[in-house]
Amino acid sequence: MVDLERIRQIALSFPETTEQPHFEKRSFKVGKKVFATYNGPYNRVCVKLSELDQDAFCSFDSSVIYPVPNKWGKQGWTLINLVNVLDETLIDALTMAYCEVAPKKLAAIAKGDRYE
Repeated sequence: MVDLERIRQIALSFPETTEQPHFEKRSFKVGKKVFATYNGPYNRVCVKLSELDQDAFCSFDSSVIYPVPNKWGKQGWTLINLVNVLDETLIDALTMAYCEVAPKKLAAIAKGDRYE
């Protein structure tokens, strides 16, 4: 199972990312935009993906990655089950979420300097 420290390690490796409280969760932002939130009690992360990326990730295994089941899910917000997700898949999803909300210059850096 992936823990908060691993999520923090990946998310904070992206340029200009900050970690801040978001209601009862932790959020990871670039500028003022949230690209991921961590919900420890439910062992999951919620990421902001494009519709195309959401479809692609959810097609692999809908028990691990799936849209938020409401209007937020239709806007690209996607849940990741941390109990079963592979590290590589989590890295890819966090990278795509970061790039979805980051300024183009920062997104280009993140795509070239992926965390491994």
